[in-house]
This record gives sequence, structure tokens and C-alpha cells, in this order.
Amino acid sequence: MSQNQPAPSSHAIFEAEALSHIRHELRTPLNQIIGYSEMLEEDATDAGQDALVPDLQKIQKAARNLDGLIQTHLGTHVLGALDAVIADDEVHHRATGEARQPVGFAIPDSDDAAEVHLTQLYGHVLAVDDNESNRDMLSRRLLRHGLTVEVAVNGIDALAQLEAKPFDLVLLDIMMPELDGYEVLKRMKASDNLRHIPVVMISALDELESVVRCIEAGAEDYLSKPFNPTLLRARIGACLEKKALRDQEQEYLATIETTQKRLKRELDDATTYVRSILPEPETKPYPIDWVYTPSTELGGDAFGYHWIDDDHFAMYLLDVCGHGVGASLLSVAAINVMRNGSIAQTDFRDPAQVLTRLNNMFLMERQNNMYFTLWYGVFQKSTRKLTFSGGGHPPSLLYTGDIHGGEPVLQELHRGGLPIGALEDVPYGATTVDVPADARLLILCDGTYEIELPEGGMLGLDGLTEFIRPRVASPTLLTDITEWIRTFHGDGPLEDDFSLVRVHLC
Repeated sequence: MSQNQPAPSSHAIFEAEALSHIRHELRTPLNQIIGYSEMLEEDATDAGQDALVPDLQKIQKAARNLDGLIQTHLGTHVLGALDAVIADDEVHHRATGEARQPVGFAIPDSDDAAEVHLTQLYGHVLAVDDNESNRDMLSRRLLRHGLTVEVAVNGIDALAQLEAKPFDLVLLDIMMPELDGYEVLKRMKASDNLRHIPVVMISALDELESVVRCIEAGAEDYLSKPFNPTLLRARIGACLEKKALRDQEQEYLATIETTQKRLKRELDDATTYVRSILPEPETKPYPIDWVYTPSTELGGDAFGYHWIDDDHFAMYLLDVCGHGVGASLLSVAAINVMRNGSIAQTDFRDPAQVLTRLNNMFLMERQNNMYFTLWYGVFQKSTRKLTFSGGGHPPSLLYTGDIHGGEPVLQELHRGGLPIGALEDVPYGATTVDVPADARLLILCDGTYEIELPEGGMLGLDGLTEFIRPRVASPTLLTDITEWIRTFHGDGPLEDDFSLVRVHLC
């Protein structure tokens, strides 16, 4: 309402409501006359009783003309937009003498009335109307369309039925005693169980305000009585199709959720298995601790250590390209081969021979084009010599000298070489170093230092070694490193798997 228009008086509002009620009461029986006569016309056409059709059409025409007069003479207080439609329509029909159709959503009748009910609909519909004749007429019409129909005598009955059984559509009368259609619609849309059921409002009221109020409250559509059977079927069909698509979507979502839960359980089981094959930390003869943080549920890192014989102690860490299930499967297969020594005619005390045999065993064309890097070392207790080999893996870090409180000496144990599985028959070499007493060996993957810094750039191996050097003998070194990395990265998943093994070669 514009600022220049005066607010309607209470008398005007009362008069408008009274006229709406009168129109409703007058148009309800007309709806029944038109509806029953249309169904009788369809039956007569189907039965070949064409002589009855003209009289039934005259009844329909007379009822529609009367409906037009009701709207014209009792509609002076409808919204301006609807007044204009009625006025234009009235001028046209007075000039032409044609039968006047109900104002609002009605569309011309089908030329072939029998065609309307030939195409069947499918769905469970609840028709809500306080008038018994309206319920009967509407139920008959819906049954002809192949629908399963139940009726409710008022709003309270409708809500009780909706809570008790599933429905695909509700046809809801607006004006009802006890609980009107507006309130039923409001309660449905407030319910988690009922909000997704489409609702088509049906009433003898045809004011635009009623239409807007219903749509704003969540109704899918609105039909005025007397309704056109073709339009009724079209609106119901559209709502049922929408409901079926939503039900299908919900079914798909439920399937996806079930699948995701199953996959999560399987991933959890796989994660548990991967962790179960990792060795326990040791306290003697060589204290060993480690940290393992995969970037996803299943990472591509794996490591191990074990005695080959009484004098040779093997230590190794591998890093498969990529992450996820495939990378984890390859890492588990390779680590089990090394742990169990299950390569024929291979001396696992010789790192170069081990890498050469592993390379041919795990050629990438046989492993879905995946390869891995590896650092493999063997410490001989009697001579305190460490022999190691590498295949595309970062160097391990050997700290010696004044470990406790001094400035330890860092030696990077690096052997270069191609990643394992890249090419067939690649020869790998080995290097041997002396290990002084009280040395610390750190075996790591590139995920421990390829960390993006907040200010830009990469932490790098030099940045990591600078942090480690003064803390190499600290009991909390691995925890300190992890917490320090988190200050750069945050609490989310790391970009790469994070694996670090510390061995005290005392």
C-alpha cells in the first residue's frame, strides 16, 4: 500500500471477509455440480452414450456462467490486480456472449474429456475437505487417474493420518472448521517428517492474496474451485513427479551414505592393519622411537627394523608415490618382503643387492605405474659399521660427536639412485661408514621437511636439521618436531605423509 492510500477501515475488512465467505459457500456446490457432470460426461463418452453428452455440457456451462456471475457481483473487494482481470474478462464475455470461465487458474477444457483419465498417475494422495460431497467428488476424480486416495474430514484428522502413514501429495482445502488449511500447511512445513510432502491448496476462494499466502507458507501450488480437470491432473502430475524425483534423490543419498560408512569401516580396518605391521618402539639394545602421521587415512610410507642375525641389524623406510589405498597396498607388500626376507637368493645384509632385487620385483608397470623410494641400512654390531643404499630417497641423518649439550656433528647418509621400480635391472651401490658410540641415526621421508612456510618458500632439509641438531638427544625430540611443524601448517592434514625413525646406536 502506498503512502497516499488510506489504510482500510475495520468495516471494509469485515465486509471483504464476509464476501469471501459468501463466495466460498456459493461456489462449493457449483464445484460439485461441475465435477460430477464432467465425470458423467466422461462415462457417457466411454460407454458410447453420446446422446447424453450435450445435456451434461449444458449443465456445466450453466454452472460456470453462474460461477462467473458470483465472482463478478460478489468480488468488489478482491485485490486490484484480480479486479482488472475480472473486469476485462467480463467486458469480453458481455461483448461475445461466450460462457464465462472461473477467474484464476482455470484453463479451457480438453476437447476430448475422456482423454484426461486415460493416462494414469501413481501415488498416494490425501484429500482434505470438510465437505463430504467435495471429498467424494475429488476422490472419484483422483481414482480415475489411477491414484491411491484417502480422505480426511478436517485439519486435525489430516495431521493424524500424515503422521501415521506415508503420502506423496496432499490436496488441502483452505476453509475448514477447527483447523483451517493455512494452519495445517504451517504445521506440516514445521515438521521434519512432513515438510517434504508437496501440498496443493484447493478452495472456492480465488483471491490473489490467498494464493500468495499459501505459496509463501510452502504450498507447491493452488487450485480454485470449481477446478478444471485437465489443470487438476497437470498440477497433481507435476507435484508427484517432483516428489518422486526427491524420493529418488534421498534414496541415492542414503545409498551413498551407507557406502561411505562401509568404506570408512574398511579404511579404518586397513589403517589398523597398516599400523599393526609397524614395529614397536625398542628400548634395547638400541633404543628406537618413531612418529608416523599419514596425510590421508592410508598413507604410502612404511618402515621397519629387525635383526637379520645376531650381528646384523637392518633399518629401512620407504615412501610410495601418491597416497590412498593403492599406495598403502604397495608399501605394505614391499615392507613385508623386507621384514620377512622373502626374496630368493638375496643376502639381506647387502643393501645394494636388496635394492636391486626389490627393483625388479616391484617394477612400476606391474604396480599400476606406482613406484617407491627407499633407504635401507644394515648396522653390524661387532664392527660398528653401517652399510646403506638408497633408491631416490632423502638422506638419513647421522649425528655423532658431542651429542649431549654440545655441538653434534651431522653426517648425511645419501646414496642417490633411481626410485624402486622405475627401470628394470638398475644396479644399486652401497656405502659403508663407521658409527661412533652414542650416535643417533634419523631415518626420514621427504614429508618431514617439504613443508610450506607461512611467509612463503619451503622449510627444506637444512631447516629441519637446524631444529634437530641441539635437540637430537632429547627424549621428546619427535614430539617437538611434530608440534613445530604444526606451527607452520595448522591442525589440518599435512600435504604429505610424515614419518621419522630415530635409532640410538649406543
